[in-house]
Amino acid sequence: MRLWIAIGVALLGMWASAQTPAGERAYRWLPDDRAAHALRQRIPPPPGFVRDDPAAGSFARWLQRLPLKPGRPLVRYWDGTPVPVQDGHCAVLDLDIGRRDLLQCADAVIRLRAEYLYAAGRADAVTFRFTSGHEAAWRQWRAGWRPRVAGNRVEWLQDAAPDASYASFQRYLRTVFTYAGSYSLARDLPRTATDRDLRGGDVLVLGGFPGHVMLVVDTARQLETGKRIVLLAQGYYPAQDVHVLTNPEHPDIDPWFAPAPDGTVTAAGWTFSATHRRRFPTPADEPE
Repeated sequence: MRLWIAIGVALLGMWASAQTPAGERAYRWLPDDRAAHALRQRIPPPPGFVRDDPAAGSFARWLQRLPLKPGRPLVRYWDGTPVPVQDGHCAVLDLDIGRRDLLQCADAVIRLRAEYLYAAGRADAVTFRFTSGHEAAWRQWRAGWRPRVAGNRVEWLQDAAPDASYASFQRYLRTVFTYAGSYSLARDLPRTATDRDLRGGDVLVLGGFPGHVMLVVDTARQLETGKRIVLLAQGYYPAQDVHVLTNPEHPDIDPWFAPAPDGTVTAAGWTFSATHRRRFPTPADEPE
């Protein structure tokens, strides 16, 4: 009898772990959350501006507390080689990028959104589409289904053991990185209203081959005028450290960016009009 009770308790613990896999940590890829190097602690808004205070548990709030590497380290490619130009960033996310040329610009955004949902206990809401249009859902992967890709044809076969571990989650994401990109994000993510302010978690995306993607990781406003500014992060290609951009064109607010009156954002040589804004769908239990 005791044996069956022990087995039942163990199975219940496994089920609970699959539902809230990140446990007590918000940034699961690190051994601890390293609050001393949180983005909001390291990058204050300019004088006269106040940082927005997103709802507890929201994607925007999670992004505000992203862990940064100490100081201003070099941005490095996936193989450890320093990127030739090092004057475009003010900080580097403390985020592993793997040992393959996979975590590029769109993949960095996909990774952060997926990590947030995993940490929040909403891992079953993690789903993306390949460039071909085929859905790739974590809930399917953890049940043992794997894609077989031939050109634009994708077939899912149940040929692996069920595995809801964090290591399995990372393997799932690497598969998404391989077959999704800026084109699929631009196609699949809902557009935001062009007359609304950007908020943390919004995606700026030029879909193409190649295109480019940036993520709004923080927002602030000027008390007197209501002027809005944003902090931007990006990955790039070849795959390299995800970094927070500088704004040398406007040193008065650097490293923040102020959208133009028509909503256009220009950063690091890329221009995103208001029509290039996207926002991840919000699960019913996710704070906004």
